[in-house]
Amino acid sequence: MEKTILVVDDDPDIVKLITKSLRLEQFEVISAHSGPEALAVLKENPVDFIVLDIMMPQMDGLEVCRNIRNNYTIPILFLSARDRDIDKIIGLEIGADDYMTKPFSVQELTSRIKAHFRKFDRLYNEWKGLKQEAEPQRFPSPSPLILNKKTFEAYLDQEKIELSTKEFQILSFLMHHPNNVLTREQIYENVWAGEYGEINTVTVHIKNIRKKLGSKYDFIKTIWGIGYKYTEG
Repeated sequence: MEKTILVVDDDPDIVKLITKSLRLEQFEVISAHSGPEALAVLKENPVDFIVLDIMMPQMDGLEVCRNIRNNYTIPILFLSARDRDIDKIIGLEIGADDYMTKPFSVQELTSRIKAHFRKFDRLYNEWKGLKQEAEPQRFPSPSPLILNKKTFEAYLDQEKIELSTKEFQILSFLMHHPNNVLTREQIYENVWAGEYGEINTVTVHIKNIRKKLGSKYDFIKTIWGIGYKYTEG
């Protein structure tokens, strides 16, 4: 099925450049030139991936991302003229899945998007061969935290939690190795595989997952100097 990508940037030349490249790869592309326009597009159209500029007038990309994360789990790649590490961290903390700085290579941008879809398809094909998991409605469960790998949905105490794709994949990987300490390198290699990215984003995503899970449970423990461990004890 053809994937639809929303490209959001107030620079029409950049939108045209990205759109042309993505359409050559057989992607369907919808464009928006402001934050409010992008949010309006999402209400009316199914979208599989978002390329989002940060520095836009009226509503910047960070605010757009916050709005999107309140309602959608669509993967988001930020574009920004700012290349400071702190800007990247802020973008990832509020829910972005990837980050590129301007000027950028449109070929690299396209490759990152294609890598995301390959990773998603590979995981789906691996998981669909597993036995059907209990639906979230089939409670009580021995665990208060349930991941439905067929729908990429997470439930804690029967309440749905909105996780980004990467957050879901990290949590799933940790849960599949309970009580085992996993290094950041192991998590990065499993979740990002051949995709572009930075290993420091693992720490940022773990922080986001903990925040979304709340303080009632301490599922993810930090093993200082080594990595992380999932436990329900």
